[in-house]
Amino acid sequence: MGLREQWAETLMGLLVLVLAAGFLVYSLSVGDVGTKPGGYEVTARFGQVGSLAPGSAVSVAGVKVGTVSEIRLDPKSFLAVAKLSLDNDVKLPADSTAKVTSDSLLGGVHVSIAPGGAMENIKPGGEIENTQGAVDLFGLIGSVMRPQGAATEAAPTATPAVPAAATVPAESY
Repeated sequence: MGLREQWAETLMGLLVLVLAAGFLVYSLSVGDVGTKPGGYEVTARFGQVGSLAPGSAVSVAGVKVGTVSEIRLDPKSFLAVAKLSLDNDVKLPADSTAKVTSDSLLGGVHVSIAPGGAMENIKPGGEIENTQGAVDLFGLIGSVMRPQGAATEAAPTATPAVPAAATVPAESY
């Protein structure tokens, strides 16, 4: 191998490292969209949060407007209480609805907010009252595919589709 091939391989390796560093910088700068410092927090109570975790996205119309900052269990109501950190420039109507939705069938969830039509906005520290918890997709699929043992055992036995006038008593043979 000549000196010329060694320099070509070295330059190619350097180019790959520069491109990798560029992609890293770009992903870090774009990844923090919707988490501006100085936002405000609101809470939402859910019956089921699924795999929602702190750091999950909060979106309105598919646009990230904040993150989930904390999830805890309310010991009195046994509901999951999620604190949502929202950008200051996003003002949500008081009757907005928060829903835990799946990113895909493979997993990953986020909170999607559907704005309401109220004239007043949710104040910092307020609560989103209308919520819908996560749907357990595997539980739904399992309940559809699982044979219903009690339903099949309790089903009446099939009777022949012969009219009553056509049945002949056994003694007449």
